[in-house]
Formats: sequence, structure tokens, C-alpha cells
Amino acid sequence: MICKLCPHKCGALRTKDTSGGKCSLTLTPKVARIAPHFWEEPPISGARGSGAVFFSGCTLSCVYCQNYEISAENRGTPITAKELSEEYKRLEAMGVHNINLVSATQFLPEIIKSFEIYKPNIPVVYNTGGFERVETLKALEGIVDIYLPDFKYSDDKLALEYSGAENYVETSLSALSEMIRQKGKLSLDDNGIAQKGVLVRHLVLPNHTRNSIEVLNILKENFGDLLTLSLMGQYTPCGKACEHQKLSRKITKREYQKVLCHLLDLEIEGYSQELTSATTEYIPQWDFEAK
Repeated sequence: MICKLCPHKCGALRTKDTSGGKCSLTLTPKVARIAPHFWEEPPISGARGSGAVFFSGCTLSCVYCQNYEISAENRGTPITAKELSEEYKRLEAMGVHNINLVSATQFLPEIIKSFEIYKPNIPVVYNTGGFERVETLKALEGIVDIYLPDFKYSDDKLALEYSGAENYVETSLSALSEMIRQKGKLSLDDNGIAQKGVLVRHLVLPNHTRNSIEVLNILKENFGDLLTLSLMGQYTPCGKACEHQKLSRKITKREYQKVLCHLLDLEIEGYSQELTSATTEYIPQWDFEAK
């Protein structure tokens, strides 16, 4: 296929055997870990974990990505649509609260096939960097129950420098609007576990509190009471972050509190992390050999 799945719309020829384009991947999915995951937000992980499927590659190229080995270096093990459907069954049998597709857009045709083979009886989470095409998201309507996107930047220049994304703000706002159109406000069951809706994540970066505050303003202005937000303080330098002076340290308590206070002032519903989460201990252990 001539690939235009993500906003880069690079038009590269990608087949099950031929790699190319911005992501340098074939259409055959690659995974780095499939297992219950306990370090998402409380309504996603709950007590029994989220059934996370970590895919190789990403629509973004974040220099500080904590999953850099798989998102930028594309490490992983090939898997078929049929095998993916069997993994959904296996995770479901383990009692997880949902099936959590992490950075899946680059493999969307095969992933859609996997759900045609088997649709789980638990919610499906689309865990994305948020830099998505509306046209691609529309193909997920009826498959995805919960969207879990990032909204990283209020400044297109920052997005291009740190994540290789052009026209980031407008593109991500359009994508988020489509997600909310499809699923609406985050809805929880009686046990506090998400069943449908949208939960937006924002990671506070060191030396960039102004960016975070403006992100909150943009989201509040555009989505109002439909917005549920997860404010993350887990930043720790990973990938090539140390090549960028402003990204070469963790955030300070003062930086995080400044953004958190603005979140409370705007009366945005959601969740916030403890700064003790800023550690590499929470990065999953990848499994490049076994599915």
C-alpha cells in the first residue's frame, strides 16, 4: 500500500514484506511486549492490570521517549493478525480490565483484521502519542472503546524539534476532536474502571512549564467539561534527551506544582502523578523473542 496512515503522509510503499517511509516498517506488526501492565492511570490498570500490547514504531519521533528502543529503533518480534487475536483471548482469560494497544497506528490494517477475527468482551484502549489523522481514526470507530492520547505541545516549533512533527497543534486538536466525537467523556463503572471515552495525557517537560500551562489552556478552551486529563510527572531523560540541554534532567517539584496548580485553577477533571514515578523502574522489560 502507499502509506498515508499517519499525519506525515509520506506516501511510501509498504507491504507485509517491504518497509519504507517515515516509520521504516513493513505492514506486518511487530511487538515488544504483550502482558498485563499495572502502571497506567487507575481507571485503566485497576487492580488486575491492563492487557498491554506494545507495538514497535510510532507516529512521533520523541527524542526523550522512555520506550526509545522500540519506538525509534523499531525493535520487536513480527506477529500476524491471527496471532494477535489469540493474544487478546489470552490476556482476556488472565482477567485484565482491557486490551491496551500501545502505538499501533503504523500497523492499523493488520490490527483491524485482528479484531475482525476476534473482538474482546472487554474494552479496547487505543494508547497513542496523539499525532493522528482524522481519516485513520475513523477506521477505528466501532473497534476502540477508550482513547488514551497524549497532547504534548502548545508550540509547533517545540513539536518539530523534540518529536519531528509538523503542524502539531492543529493536527492533534483535530485528532482529539474526532476521538471525543466517537467516544465522548470518560465513563467509569461502579469499580472506577474506564469503559469508554477519552483520557488525555500531558507529560510535563523540564524547563517547559510555559508549554504545559498553555497546553492546559488550549485543551480547556477547546473541550471544556468533556475533558478528562492525566497530568504526568514521570519524565526522566531517555533516548537522546541528554543531547538537548533543556531535557537533560528530571522536572523539579516546583515545576510540577506550578503546572498542577494551573490545572486545579482551570477545574479540569482527571489525575496527577507523584514525582516518585520519575524513574526508569517503570519502563517495561521488553521481550524481543517471544510473543
